Amino acid sequence: MGNRDDRGGVKDPISLLAECRLCPRGCGVDRLAGRTGYCGVAAELLVAHWGPHLGEEPPISGECGSGNIFFSSCNLRCLFCQNYQISHSTKGRAVPAGELADIFFRLASLGCHNINLVSPTPYIPLISEAVARAKQGGIGIPFVYNSNGYDAVEALAMLEGLNDIYLPDFKYWSAGVALGRSVVPA
Repeated sequence: MGNRDDRGGVKDPISLLAECRLCPRGCGVDRLAGRTGYCGVAAELLVAHWGPHLGEEPPISGECGSGNIFFSSCNLRCLFCQNYQISHSTKGRAVPAGELADIFFRLASLGCHNINLVSPTPYIPLISEAVARAKQGGIGIPFVYNSNGYDAVEALAMLEGLNDIYLPDFKYWSAGVALGRSVVPA
């Protein structure tokens, strides 16, 4: 993933969408030009739903809930997905980074214990901008990166210093089983 500054960080994360390699599929499509790869999304951030959620792991849900933001689509598309209505489609509302940061603050004001970013992989550059804004604005709760675990290491590096908790799914022990359960034609 080119476009590095002298410290190894990404100068302009949004530019990475011009040749997308945010997940190991490495589609390389130009999402900035409106094209879509396996995940089915271009360069806009699509939010399917957001709100307090008590259905997450008890340590992060607490009594007031995890502040979940469910992003549309997914780069893995498991056949057994519990959120398939969201993860297998691009239904959702386009949300600019500034509005996403506002949603973070709204969830915090509702008493949520954290901001839980669900299926964030296709949106890492856009999310990193919103998280940085919220942290600069003084948000006082942690950020949870709730992923299917199929992320490019270089993409995750963009969240270094911004994300507080990584919550990847452990889905498969066998590559053969993974190929039969998560590789669905686009």
